[in-house]
Amino acid sequence: MNELDPKRTALLVMDYQQGILDRIDDADALAARARQAIDTLRGAGATIAYVRVAFTAEDLEAMPDGAPMARVKAMPPGSMDADAAATQIDGRVAPQEGDIVVRKTRVGAFGTTDLDERLRARGIDTLVLAGISTSGVVISTLVEAHDRDYRLFVLTDATADPDSELHASLIGGFFPKRAEMIEVADLERLPA
Repeated sequence: MNELDPKRTALLVMDYQQGILDRIDDADALAARARQAIDTLRGAGATIAYVRVAFTAEDLEAMPDGAPMARVKAMPPGSMDADAAATQIDGRVAPQEGDIVVRKTRVGAFGTTDLDERLRARGIDTLVLAGISTSGVVISTLVEAHDRDYRLFVLTDATADPDSELHASLIGGFFPKRAEMIEVADLERLPA
């Protein structure tokens, strides 16, 4: 692993929400690995940023019916509301004071948030990505972050997807062209 400067690094914990994490096999082990990554990076002085997907009534009303994200309109009423339990960050990886927390209304972490501005204001130029799902928020954010010139790492064992074959294909093929693939244990080698 190329050496990371924790002071210029942020861990993006993406869509680790109660209603999304529950869709993943072995969610407890996944959450434990994400918690380990959070604790390790926080202890080294890195920024921790959380991204969650949720909608207000205004968000849904403004969304064109033919938009790909409009499928949330067909979900059970209230299930993706900004204040619904299912859209809250799971307690096993809960934010602490000083962490960045943003709410998005599209797949990627940047397009409908001020995340880039908040990261840049802290001098962040390197991102470590962890999220659910690999074929959703992780790939979208990876591409967006790559286009914004962030140095990128993907925590292969803190990302997951309901489709394990697609997850493996992305981690093994598409992602390494844009980011370094690492595991949570690799973070132990960070300088303090």
